[in-house]
Amino acid sequence: MKKWLPWIIVAIVAIGLYTKGKGFYNNVISHEENIGEQWSKVESAYQLRSDLIPNLMKVAERYAEYEQETFKIVTDARSKATSIQIDPSNITPEQLNQFKEVQSGMTSALSRLLAVFERYPELKANENYKELMNSLDRVEKRIKIERDRFNEAITPYNELVRTFPNNLYAGIFGFEKKERFNADEGAEKAPDVNDYKSQ
Repeated sequence: MKKWLPWIIVAIVAIGLYTKGKGFYNNVISHEENIGEQWSKVESAYQLRSDLIPNLMKVAERYAEYEQETFKIVTDARSKATSIQIDPSNITPEQLNQFKEVQSGMTSALSRLLAVFERYPELKANENYKELMNSLDRVEKRIKIERDRFNEAITPYNELVRTFPNNLYAGIFGFEKKERFNADEGAEKAPDVNDYKSQ
């Protein structure tokens, strides 16, 4: 019996490590799925904003036919913003920065479009314009909410893979800390026509 004791101990330890590793792995996968779901909601919110742009421009073009440069800037920014695709299971800081950069460009272009609206009082009185602006305001609020929820999903995942002894399993399975969506300074504020009246 004494000669089998070390093997029994090794077997018990191996079973324990396997069980703990399996539980850890499944738990991390569950967190990654949640992060992926939250990221898709972030992208969906930004897509809603992009989807509003053509309608805003159609309404504006009826009243502001001489603003072609602004319309081109908005169209180009929208095209760039909708071309970025990110795999939520492997988000890198570089990918997030690229995504933030094109979305920031869209925000800037949208601000220029809102400034155009400000120069045409008859446009601001249009019912379609008012409805679209209300929709845009709701979408901008949703973008902030979804970014916050994405970041909230990242926190438990990062805690899981960085705490001991989980960090040992994370290293074995190749799980790494994930990046949060840290918006540029001032980006948490939705575009406001009043900020651009002087432009």
